[in-house]
Amino acid sequence: MSLDSDVIVDRRRIRRKLTFWRVAAVLVAIAAIVTVGVVATPGGRSALTTSGSIARVHIDGLIRSDNDRVEALERLEKSRAAAVVVHINSPGGTTAGSEQLHDALMRLKAKKPLVVVVEGLAASGGYITAIAADHIVAQQSSLVGSIGVLFQYPNLTELLKTVGVKVEEVKSSPLKAAPNGFEPTSPEARAALDALVKDSYAWFRGLVKERRGMDDALLEKVADGRLKLVDQVGDEKTAVAWLVAQKGVKSDLPVRDYKLSPKFGDLTFLRTAASITLDALGLSAIARQIEQAGVAQAVDRLSLDGMLALWHPAGTN
Repeated sequence: MSLDSDVIVDRRRIRRKLTFWRVAAVLVAIAAIVTVGVVATPGGRSALTTSGSIARVHIDGLIRSDNDRVEALERLEKSRAAAVVVHINSPGGTTAGSEQLHDALMRLKAKKPLVVVVEGLAASGGYITAIAADHIVAQQSSLVGSIGVLFQYPNLTELLKTVGVKVEEVKSSPLKAAPNGFEPTSPEARAALDALVKDSYAWFRGLVKERRGMDDALLEKVADGRLKLVDQVGDEKTAVAWLVAQKGVKSDLPVRDYKLSPKFGDLTFLRTAASITLDALGLSAIARQIEQAGVAQAVDRLSLDGMLALWHPAGTN
């Protein structure tokens, strides 16, 4: 009986030790992840790493309104970075988001020398972003241009007829909630949308005309994106050489990444690290939830609304 009691006591002692070390491991892992996250974000050490260097900024994927990104660029304005190289690889996005990013880069350019490098694509809203710079460098295989504005919406009228569904509505004016996709677009609604698109297109063309120094005749020729939209063919080294030659930036300065992502939880490697740690501690369910959090980003493209400055390979805009 005494032996059994000793065994039970030993098991409880081992269980308490195991629990202690599990908790300790989780706390250490969390502390490490938080530390790495702080270092990787604009509010952390990225502001320090740009001191005495050229800041490298990446603009990738769909562009939409992002106040956190604007705040990160404002912090870069106040940093000790000698210059900024903006790498763009984007098919565009919303017109409003592209304008917001353009304006933020214009303010940054007023404080620091800035050059753009088009890595693969700077179309529509991506080009609105690019022309914030005084000098645009593109690789020979880069796609640049697609000056245009698009407003898209689904028309489900025929589908609803097939399934026998009719949407009733009472609205305060004929153009309220138009277009809605549940009925054919009226001529009045189409005319109103056409006016909005033309206004945004005129703004886009005016921006290109001003930033690229074109007259109306030349603008008409280049509106399809095949002429005078970039300044030089090359890569980041070409861009840095321009900063040295034209802006007086020291030639020996290193180029260092400046992260625009404000939330370290959004960074893939942090999610992966957290998932592996929790999985190793036997908390697989929580680990799976962390891994699946990245799936939400896959539907981001579907949530774009309003007028778009977005390049579609299969058509024109």
